[in-house]
Amino acid sequence: MPFHIQPLREFLVRPSLPTPLDRMSELAYNLVWSWEPIIRSVFRRLDPALWRDCGYNPVLMLGRVSQATLERAAADPRYLALYRAACDAFDARTRKQAQHPAGQLIAYFSAEYGLTECLPVYSGGLGILSGDHLKSCSDQDYPLIGLGLLYQQGYFRQFLNPDGWQQERYPTNDFYTMPIAPVKDADGNDLKVTVKLPTGNVFIQVWKLQVGRIHLYLLDTNIPENVLPQDRDITDSLYGGDIDTRIRQEIVLGIGGMRALRAMNLEPTVFHMNEGHSAFLALEQIRLLMREHKLTFDEALETARASNVFTTHTPVPAGIDLFDPGLMYHYFSDYCAETGVDFQQLMALGRRDIWNRDERFSMAVLALNTASYRNAVSRLHREVSQEMFHDLWPQLPVWEVPIGSVTNGVHLPSWLNGDLALLYDQYLEPDWRERFNDPAVWRGIREIPDEELLEVHRRRKRRLIAFVRTRQHASAVRRQASSAEVRRASEVLDPNAFTIGFARRFATYKRATLIFRDVERLKRLLLNKDMPVQIVIAGKAHPKDQPGKSYIREIVQLSRDPELWKHLVFLEDYDMKVGRELVQGVDLWLNNPRRGEEACGTSGMKAAINGVLNLSILDGWFDEAYEEVGGWAIGEREPYSEDQDPLHASAIYSLLENELVPMFYEQREQTPREWMRRVKQSLSYISPNFDCRRMVREYMTQLYDPAHHGHLRMLAGNYELGRERARWNARVRQVWDKVRFVEAGPGPGGSVFSGRPVAVRAAIDLAGLDPNDVRVEAVLGSVDASGHLENTEVLVLPSVESNGDVVTFAREIVPERTGRIGYALRVSPNHFDDPMTRPCTTLLKWSNAG
Repeated sequence: MPFHIQPLREFLVRPSLPTPLDRMSELAYNLVWSWEPIIRSVFRRLDPALWRDCGYNPVLMLGRVSQATLERAAADPRYLALYRAACDAFDARTRKQAQHPAGQLIAYFSAEYGLTECLPVYSGGLGILSGDHLKSCSDQDYPLIGLGLLYQQGYFRQFLNPDGWQQERYPTNDFYTMPIAPVKDADGNDLKVTVKLPTGNVFIQVWKLQVGRIHLYLLDTNIPENVLPQDRDITDSLYGGDIDTRIRQEIVLGIGGMRALRAMNLEPTVFHMNEGHSAFLALEQIRLLMREHKLTFDEALETARASNVFTTHTPVPAGIDLFDPGLMYHYFSDYCAETGVDFQQLMALGRRDIWNRDERFSMAVLALNTASYRNAVSRLHREVSQEMFHDLWPQLPVWEVPIGSVTNGVHLPSWLNGDLALLYDQYLEPDWRERFNDPAVWRGIREIPDEELLEVHRRRKRRLIAFVRTRQHASAVRRQASSAEVRRASEVLDPNAFTIGFARRFATYKRATLIFRDVERLKRLLLNKDMPVQIVIAGKAHPKDQPGKSYIREIVQLSRDPELWKHLVFLEDYDMKVGRELVQGVDLWLNNPRRGEEACGTSGMKAAINGVLNLSILDGWFDEAYEEVGGWAIGEREPYSEDQDPLHASAIYSLLENELVPMFYEQREQTPREWMRRVKQSLSYISPNFDCRRMVREYMTQLYDPAHHGHLRMLAGNYELGRERARWNARVRQVWDKVRFVEAGPGPGGSVFSGRPVAVRAAIDLAGLDPNDVRVEAVLGSVDASGHLENTEVLVLPSVESNGDVVTFAREIVPERTGRIGYALRVSPNHFDDPMTRPCTTLLKWSNAG
C-alpha cells in the first residue's frame, strides 16, 4: 500500500543507454514508432516479453529493461544494423520537407486523441480519427499542431462481472512513464497557464507529445498548484463527471488551450474545432482582440470567424453539449464584465432562437456562429447536419445550409497489417507507401495470386484466434470462473470457420443485438457443420448508459449457451489493440446502425484495407462506397424507422445464409474465387480513396488554406476589414426590414424550347443600400409533383439599372432540361466571399412572384 509522506523531494531517473544506442530515447519519445514497423522492431527485438508486458510502451520498457540486455544489444551487429535502419526511417519521417505559405499554422483542438494503446486519452471513433489526423498531417508535413487534455485516468477500463454486467475501473496514468514530456518555459520550469473559474484561478500544466513532425500539446490540471479537488479533477477522466465538470473541461480545453499557445509564442493562423468541445476558444479570441486591438465585440467576432474551422461529428441533437443559462452565467459573468459584453449577447452565440432566454447554450451552435468554414464527415452526414441546423439559416433551402463535407479516412500505415504490407512489397510498385493516393498503384493488387492473398489473411485469422483465446482465458481466471469455463475459454473459435466481427461503442443506435433478434435462426447458421460461422464482438458502453450495458450482458449470456460458446465470443476491454486484431483477422465486418445516425464510421474502412469485406447499413462512408467495394448492403437508402429492425435482421440472416457463407466456402478445398475477387475489388478502391491522408489534403485545400488567407486579410491594416464588416453588418440590419421586391419577372409563361434563353429580372427597393451590398439570385430547377423544386442550381443576377433606391437585376437563363421548370428569386446581404461561409442569419427575402 502506498505510504504518503510530505514534503517529497523528487528527481527523474532515465535509462543509461550504451553509446551505440544513444538515440533509443529519441525513438521512444516520438510516436512515429506507432506506424513505422522497423522502429517498433527495435524495441520488440530488445526483449519481446517485456515489450508485451509494458503494453507496447517504449518509454516504460526502457525504464525496466536490464542494463545487461542493453549492453548485449549494443554488442550485437545484427541488432545494431536494425537500430541504424530504424534511425534512418525515423529521420526520414521527422525531417521537415514541405513548403507552405509563410506563417501558416493550424491549431487543431480535440477533446480526445487515439494515437496508440499506451496513451489511453481516447474513448472511441472521434479520438481515433483525431490521432489519424495528426499522423496523416505528419506524413505530408502540414504545418499543424494539436491541442487536447491530458487525462489522469483517461477513459475507463472494462471488465465483466460473473453475470456479464460491464464494470469499470480507472487506473491512474503515470505520465512520466509515457512518451510525453512537460513543456518548459524560458527559465527551464514547467510551463503553466491559468484560467479564472468561479472558484478562483485554475493552473494548467502543458505537456508535449511528438507525433512524427507534429507537436501535440496536452493540458493537465492535476498539479499541486490547484488546491481544490474539483480543480485538480478537471482533467481526471474523459467524458466523466457531471455537467459542471464538462463545462470546466471545455473551458480549460478552449480558453486554456488558447493561453497555452500564447505562452509558447505560437501564433496560429487557423483554428480547427474538431467537434464543439473546444468552441470556447472563439470567446477567448474575441476577448483578446477586444483588449489588445480595441475592437468592439461585433468587430472581434467578424475577425475571429475568418480563421475558424468547425467539424461536426454529431448526427443527433442528443450528442451536443448544452449548458443552462444559470450555469453559463456562473462561469462567464466575469468574462462579460471584463469585455463589456452583455450576457444575452454572449448567450445569443450559442442559441438557435436568440430571443428565447430559457434556451440552453449549445456548443455546436457557438462553433457554427464563430466559424466561417464548417463541415460534416461524410456526404450523408452533411445532409443530416444541414437538416439538424437548418433553423440557423431558416430562409435557405435545406440543401443550401452552408455545411460542407470531408469524408473521414483512416491512417493506412497505422492500421494495415504487416503481413499484407510485405505482400504489397512483392507485387506493388516499390514506392507504393508514398504513392498512397494513386489508383494506378493499387490496381497492382489484381496481380497478387488469390492463394497468396488468402494465406496472408488466414495467418492473421490464426493470430486473432490465439489473441482471443489468451484474453478470454485471462478474463475467466480473473473472475474466478469454474475450471470447465476456464478450459473452454482457451478453446473458443475455429481458425477455419467463417468469422464475423463487430466492434464499436455500445450506443443503442448502433443496434449491437440486431443479429441476435432470432436466436434459433442464428443458431442454425452458426452451427452448420458443413459451413460453420462464428462471431467476435467487442465494445464498451458509457458508464451511465444502462441500455448499452444491457446489450452487453445479453450477448455475454448468449455466449455461454452450451451450443454457442465456441461460436460466439464477447471480448472485453475494447481498445485500439483489440480493434486492430479484429479488423485484421475477421472475414466479414458487420455494421448495422440506424441509418442517418452514424456520422461516418471508420471501423469498416480499417477492415476493408485489410481485405475484410463489409456487410453494412448504407450509412456514413459506406453509403458513398457501396457500389465500389464488393460488400453487401442491409436495407435501402431510406430514413430509419423502428419497423425496419425486424426487416434488417431478416436481411442479415438471408444474406448470410444464401450468399455470403456459401460464397466463402465455395471450392472449400481450394480458393473461393468470387470471394477473393471481391476482396481485391475492396482493397483496390478503399486503400487510396479512404486513406486519411486524402482526407487531410482535402482539409488543407478546402478549409485550411482559405481560412489562412482569410486570417491574413483580417490582419492587414490593424484589422480594418473586420471593423468595416461590422459597420456594414450594422447598416444592413438597420434597413433590412425596408428592403423589398417591387417587381419580379417577367416569367416565361407557356412553353419554351430547351437551349433557348429566358429573361429573368427583379426590381428591388434597396432602402438606400448599394447594389453591391446585396446578392440577388434565381434558384432554378425542375418542378416535382408537389410543386417543389428539385435538381436545383443557383444563378446570380447582376444589377443592370438604377432608379433611386430601386435597382433592377437581370440575366438570361438557358434551360437545358425539358419538362416543368420553375425558378424563384431572392435577395440577401452580400457580405461573404463564398456562399459556404455565410454567417448564421435570417436576413434573406424571397419574392412572391416569378
